[in-house]
Amino acid sequence: MKKTCSEPPASPRAWQKHSWKASSPSLPPRNSPRDDPRTALFPTPMPTVKLVLEYDGTCYAGWQRQPDQPTIQEAVEQAIRQVSQATMSVIGAGRTDSGVHARGQVASFRTDLDWPAYNWMRALNAVLPKDIAVHSSAIMDDRFHAQHDARGKLYTYRILHRPARPTIDRSFVWHIYKPLNEAAMQHAAATLIGTQDFSSFEGSLTDNKNPICHLQRLAVIRHDDQIFIEAYADRFLKHMVRAMVGTLVEVGLGKRTPDSLTKVLRAHDRAAAGQTAPPHGLCLMRVDYE
Repeated sequence: MKKTCSEPPASPRAWQKHSWKASSPSLPPRNSPRDDPRTALFPTPMPTVKLVLEYDGTCYAGWQRQPDQPTIQEAVEQAIRQVSQATMSVIGAGRTDSGVHARGQVASFRTDLDWPAYNWMRALNAVLPKDIAVHSSAIMDDRFHAQHDARGKLYTYRILHRPARPTIDRSFVWHIYKPLNEAAMQHAAATLIGTQDFSSFEGSLTDNKNPICHLQRLAVIRHDDQIFIEAYADRFLKHMVRAMVGTLVEVGLGKRTPDSLTKVLRAHDRAAAGQTAPPHGLCLMRVDYE
């Protein structure tokens, strides 16, 4: 479907300033079968293509394909069909919400085309909309699955904290002009780290039956007039990052105490947590694999 949007195209490069790196050694990327001695003697009849995508989600109704709505998944599948003359289903590592951006979304699809990995990146970038780009492409074996094989995701949320409203970055930040107690926000964030039931931060209308997530990092970082909130976990529930950000902001505004988040977790009730932060401040930065 042809998308319409009044927002100007832009590139969310400011997120690069604060892209958290794990203190422990980074998880190695899964290798191509050409680099794996276990599969050297058994060529894969239908390899999987892995794409690392960057996109401005402003004009899209999220990642997942929806009827009568422009989505990232649909745009990527249309581009693949245009360059390959074949219809393929693309799987995304994270189902980003409407208006959410990505610098390191990972997608995969299976194909019987014998193209070098670089050709996919070059061909798709020639036909994709200007607000979607392929950062890299790789040929994997048929066991690779962008969603199921993911072991960790890093999200960054940007808050512009100043009196003047944003102009250039208005599609990439949540503007807050009231005073924020960053120390209280940092204290509150620390109470959420660990393996816990995060159902109090899960959006409605979901069929998810497992609310347990291992949140390894939730940091509040000031850089000039911006506050970056970084969240890294093995998995995230629907709207979980935005709900945590909204709750931390309420702590910063003095609407709730940092220690109250322990009770929020125990409530297992979305109504116990704070507001859901706007989508446009959120960006999927990286997906890690074993």
